[in-house]
Amino acid sequence: MAKMWAGRTDGQVDKHADDFNSSIHFDSRMFRQDIQGSMAHATMLAAKGIIEKEDTDKILQGLEEILRDLESGTLPIDFAAEDIHMFIEAELTKRIGDAGKKLHTARSRNDQVAVDIRLYLRDEAQGVTEMLQALLKAILSQAEQHKETIMPGYTHLQRAQPITFAHHLLAYAMMFTRDMGRIQDAVKRMNYSPLGCCALAGTTYNTDRMMTASALGFDGICLNSIDGVSDRDFCVELLSAFATLMMHLSRFSEEVILWSSWEFKFIELDDSYTTGSSIMPQKKNPDIAELVRGKTGRVYGDLMGMLTVLKGIPLAYNKDMQEDKESIFDAIDTVKQCLTVFPPMIATMKAIPENMLRAAQKGFINATDLADYLAKKGIPFRAAYKTVGQIVAYCIANNTVLEELPLSVYQSFEPQFEEDIYDAIDLKNCVETRISAGGTNQASAEEQIKYIKQFI
Repeated sequence: MAKMWAGRTDGQVDKHADDFNSSIHFDSRMFRQDIQGSMAHATMLAAKGIIEKEDTDKILQGLEEILRDLESGTLPIDFAAEDIHMFIEAELTKRIGDAGKKLHTARSRNDQVAVDIRLYLRDEAQGVTEMLQALLKAILSQAEQHKETIMPGYTHLQRAQPITFAHHLLAYAMMFTRDMGRIQDAVKRMNYSPLGCCALAGTTYNTDRMMTASALGFDGICLNSIDGVSDRDFCVELLSAFATLMMHLSRFSEEVILWSSWEFKFIELDDSYTTGSSIMPQKKNPDIAELVRGKTGRVYGDLMGMLTVLKGIPLAYNKDMQEDKESIFDAIDTVKQCLTVFPPMIATMKAIPENMLRAAQKGFINATDLADYLAKKGIPFRAAYKTVGQIVAYCIANNTVLEELPLSVYQSFEPQFEEDIYDAIDLKNCVETRISAGGTNQASAEEQIKYIKQFI
């Protein structure tokens, strides 16, 4: 089949080369944005007297009908076409005749695809942002239930200090708010129109690029026509934001996996988000969390693939840039797939507070509070630290915990211990007396929850 760009060549391409060159199998998902951009372009051409209004009316009506037919499924996409842009233009010309051939006046596929992908990514970024809001709501739901649920906080995966389950969950909420910010920042820099840059040098027609930019919801135009068609840094930036988001989802998944194991048993996942074993009937596997953790590497790969494609391309447009779409499309699909299942998994998981408390008690995580107690009695902190270390060693040797140690034993290590030591090392008190801003007490959790609600 001869190509619409036939002229300098006869438009005949080897079948294997044609298949290799074609992008319609993946760029067909941008049909709405392609039609949206074409309608804005046609309207501008008529407004500037570049084509007749009668032709523009035919073009707009034809494009509306094509959009309707594509959305309803009555018009199947012809995958023999080179790309979605050529398919729509050919279909338009088939329906309205020569007027359809005027649509491409003062435009190149270079600026056409550049505007399509910006419009598409802007729409998809909004969808991801809304899904992140759903995740934040799921976290808030759990945090509000567990402002007083004590668990061990960890460093080096070793029990370190007492915290609340709410405080731990809200740490992830803060990360996801920044992920939303990164996505929104990427969209701000993306939201400039390349339409009218043409192939690379602009056009001899007296076009109005600000008119099409405004019609398409852009904040302005790309000020350099070469830059407008030859860079995909906005794809890299959005991919970077997605990769960071996936990193946070992966860390959260890792903790869900640990917490649901028998070794921790801090939570119980709903059956809807687990699977069983084919031969071990006792198993309840956190497969959803594991898949999210695994798919993180896929999004990392999309980012590295995009960077590698772009790193050696001279200005302006090169066919290499066709490789931008599969990477960014795969990342979008993966992120959205993960954010479809992750929020309800978090919302439906059940905490097991008694197991969290038991782990906190056995971890000597109130040892810092014990040292602070002595320091407030005037004993230098380093001396207090050493004494507490000896007390912890005694507890381990005698299979007991700090809360159950008799006062006489405490005083054998340091005479300044008094009866109030038990209040100082009570885990609930240890949590509530951490009064510094952003700390783990209940008032702080309530402030964090309020912040997240306002952010949403």
